[in-house]
Amino acid sequence: MFRSCGFFIGLALALNAIGCGAPVKEQQIEIKTANDPLALPRSVLQRYADGQALGSEVTSFPKMVEDVRATDPTRADVLEKGLEELQQAAPGQLPGKAKKLLEQI
Repeated sequence: MFRSCGFFIGLALALNAIGCGAPVKEQQIEIKTANDPLALPRSVLQRYADGQALGSEVTSFPKMVEDVRATDPTRADVLEKGLEELQQAAPGQLPGKAKKLLEQI
């Protein structure tokens, strides 16, 4: 009994020592950042289209428009006008206006 337990313990230790001997190959991993300035406005508009009410993210609308304006001034103008309309819209009209704005940008 002790012999067989000793054999298995020795075998486990030997396999463990063999497995730990391989060197680790280091690699550089490139992380790509999202460069699409319309990603955030689209996700916010999609939530509104799904029925979410306006919240504190309204304060970030000017920054969203500014980010889009840096790459596409035409879409930034459409986004700015649409976001202003969303802020003035009645709660029942918000999903429809958000869907329309999503199609425009």
